[in-house]
Amino acid sequence: MHQIDDVRWDAIAGRDAGRAQLFGVRTTRIYCRTGCPARTPARRNVVGFADAREARAAGYRPCKRCVPDEPSADGATLRLMERAAALLSADEPPSLADVARAVGLSRFHFQRVFRRVTGVTPGEYVRARRDERFRARVRDGVNVTAAIQSAGYGSASRAYEARALGMTPTRARDGGRGERIGYAIAACSLGRVLVATSDRGICAIALGARDEALRDELTRDFPHADCVEDVRVNALLHDVVALIDDPATPRDLALDVRGTAFQRRVWNALREVAPGAPLTYAALARAVGAPRSARAVGAACAANRLAVAIPCHRVLREDGRVAGYRWGAERKRALLARERAPAGEARDPAREGAAR
Repeated sequence: MHQIDDVRWDAIAGRDAGRAQLFGVRTTRIYCRTGCPARTPARRNVVGFADAREARAAGYRPCKRCVPDEPSADGATLRLMERAAALLSADEPPSLADVARAVGLSRFHFQRVFRRVTGVTPGEYVRARRDERFRARVRDGVNVTAAIQSAGYGSASRAYEARALGMTPTRARDGGRGERIGYAIAACSLGRVLVATSDRGICAIALGARDEALRDELTRDFPHADCVEDVRVNALLHDVVALIDDPATPRDLALDVRGTAFQRRVWNALREVAPGAPLTYAALARAVGAPRSARAVGAACAANRLAVAIPCHRVLREDGRVAGYRWGAERKRALLARERAPAGEARDPAREGAAR
C-alpha cells in the first residue's frame, strides 16, 4: 500500500480504464481499478495497491461495480467473448456450461466476464438473438408457427410473452396492415403536436411546425396501418399538451411501446429519469446494464416515437451539450429549460449512487 502520485490520481479522476491500476478508499475499505464508474472519492482517502493480493492483505474488499479481481477486457478476452457470442447466436445454442468450457472458463467466471464485456448476461444475449431471428423470419413472410419453432421458442405463448415484435406476429408479418390508428393534432407551446393511438394505447407523440409534416411522419412510422383523424383522441391530446407545459406533473398515460428488447430497456429507464435531472448517454448505458453501448443507447433514443412521455430529451452528450433530438435541438433545449435543468448540468446517477 502506498500514496498515489499525480499520474495515478489523474487516471482515477479521469476514469482511465486503460491504465488498469488498483486503488483503495480508506473510508470504505474498498479497492477498485481505474475506470470504475462509481463516484470519485476524495484524493486524501485514496491509496494505491500493486495488485489485488496486496489490497486484500491490507483488509480491503473488491468493489462490486468494477470487479477489480477480474481480468480487464483486453484483446484476448474480447476474442474469447466474440467466440462465445458466436456459439450463443446459433438457432439451437449450446448450454452455458458447454460455452464456458469452449472458451476455457468456469461457468460462473464466464458469465461474469461475458456481462462485463457485452453489457448483458449470456441468457439475455440468447433471448435477444432469438427475438431477432423471429422478427426477421416473420417479416420475411415465413409462416408464424414455423418462425416460432425455427427461432427457438419453446411454444407459441413464449413468443407472444416475449413481445419481441411490439405487436402480434401476424400484424408484424403484414407490416401492421389492417391496424387502425387514430390521431389528432393541436397547437402546443413547442409548435404543433400529434398524438396517435392504437387499440393498446398511445403509439406516437410527435412535435413539429406543420400538420402535414406530422402526418407524413406518422405514415412513415406505420406505413401499412389505416391512419385516420379521430376526435376521440382529443382528450389524450389535452393531457399530452399539459405534459409538455408541465413535465413535473405525473400523467397516467397508457402507452403502446413498440421496439426491440434493448430499446424497451432503454425507454423504461428513461421513464425513471426525473424532470430537471438530465443524464448522459454513457450514464444511461450503465443504467440499463450495457456500459459499452452508449451509441446503441443513443440510437434507441433516436428511435423513440413517444416525445415527452418517454423523455429522451433528458439525455445529453458527455460534455453537457444538447444534441441528437428527433424533433429538433431547439425543442430539446426548451423542454430542459422549463424543467429548470440547465443543459450544462448533466448528472451521472450511477456515479452519484455509489457511496464510498
